[in-house]
Order: sequence, then structure tokens, then C-alpha cells
Amino acid sequence: MSKELNKYKDYLKANLSKKRYTHSLNVASMSRELAELYGEDKEKAYFAGLIHDIAKELPKDKQFELAARCELDVTEIELKSTPLLHAIAGAQLLIEKFGMRIETDREVLDAVRYHTVGAAGMTKLAKIVYLADLTSEDRDYKDVKKYRKYAHTSLEKGMYEALRYSIADSACKGNTIPLSTFEAYNEIVLNYVKQAK
Repeated sequence: MSKELNKYKDYLKANLSKKRYTHSLNVASMSRELAELYGEDKEKAYFAGLIHDIAKELPKDKQFELAARCELDVTEIELKSTPLLHAIAGAQLLIEKFGMRIETDREVLDAVRYHTVGAAGMTKLAKIVYLADLTSEDRDYKDVKKYRKYAHTSLEKGMYEALRYSIADSACKGNTIPLSTFEAYNEIVLNYVKQAK
């Protein structure tokens, strides 16, 4: 895997700023840490975390083109929200440039595709990358330490708190919120919060 990993690292170094590349390495490390905690494949988690922002700094028109032809489920709301395009574009870039296939690499593709918005039915890997992106070492927003703690308490607690934060933050900023985010939130409330009471 190391030779294969180097191919992706070389691409990221060439196509991301130093700050964004460092963030990618931090998300990869946090993904591996959470994978170890929750019994997921550590190397797969590291890889998915590493490549989660692979399309983040492509020109916006290129991101839109990739997202518009993405072979995974994409909604109109997402295509109209510039900050969300990179995750969808990233999944499609992995398909087109790196030969990933939905049939064999769906878990990693979904982890990249949903790392900003979440979705109902997320795999353990997708949840790990979602939380790792929110809580990686370089993150310094208010209350980040609290969210790191939640992420290390349980995947369900981490996702519940992360989705609450994400929805509230987006609403406060006047941003659109994709249906998949609400579906992820509703699922976690029904399956985790109600059972915990």
C-alpha cells in the first residue's frame, strides 16, 4: 500500500496548498486513531482521511464539472452550494483519474463524498472520516476540544454532536443544508439518542 499511497501523496502535494496538505495528513492521522478505537481497518481509514480533500483546491468550475457528472447520488442543492462541491468532485476525481470503481471502492468513495454533509446509512469508515475532518489537530474553532472528546466517546455520540453543530452553524450563516444532512441527523436521533434515554 505504501507505493500506492505515495502516488496519492504526490498528487496532493502538487495540487494542494501546504496548509491544506497538512490538514489532509492530520485528518488521515485522526482517522487512523479513531479506526483503532472503533475496530475499523486502520490503513483504509488513513487513506480515506488522506484523500478526503483531494479536489478542495481545484478551480470552482472544474469542481462543478466533476460534481455534475458524479456517479454517486448528488442533489441540486449541493450543486448550487460552492463549499460542498469539493467532496462530490473528489469522489468523481478518484473515479476518473485514479480508476476507483463504485463496485469495489464504494466505502472509500462514500467517505470522501459525504465528509462535509453526512448521510443516513453512513458506514463506520465514513463516520470516522467525517469526525476526523471536524476534529483534526489543525482545527482550532471554539469548542473543538469538546468535539474531539465526543468523537472519542463513541461514534454515535460523536456524529450526533457533530451533526447538531454542523446544522446550527450552517443555519446561522444562512447556508443551504442538504437533505442528506437532515437524514443523517434524524437517523442518529432515532437510533442513538432515543435508545440512550
